[in-house]
Amino acid sequence: MKYFVIGDEDTVLGFSLVGVSGMSAASPEEAERVFNRALQNKDFGIIIITMSVAGMIRPLVDKYLYSEAFPLIVEIPDSRPNSAEPDIRALVNDAIGVSL
Repeated sequence: MKYFVIGDEDTVLGFSLVGVSGMSAASPEEAERVFNRALQNKDFGIIIITMSVAGMIRPLVDKYLYSEAFPLIVEIPDSRPNSAEPDIRALVNDAIGVSL
């Protein structure tokens, strides 16, 4: 089972440094095309998608998020979160109870 990430260029680059393949998407059309492409590849068991990209194609993401068992869709914060959303470090700190 492989991971695949969809997000902004910085997020995709960061994940590529640890061996996770992915593609960036900057528009709803790109996001839909990349998401559908990832769904067609049965090797991808987990699709990681940033919140902003998922927001561009919310109905499509929700279809798989709430009704399909496979692949697992995981939404993560963007590499540059806005002030209303906690950053990834804060989420990890809260989840494990250790300050990084």
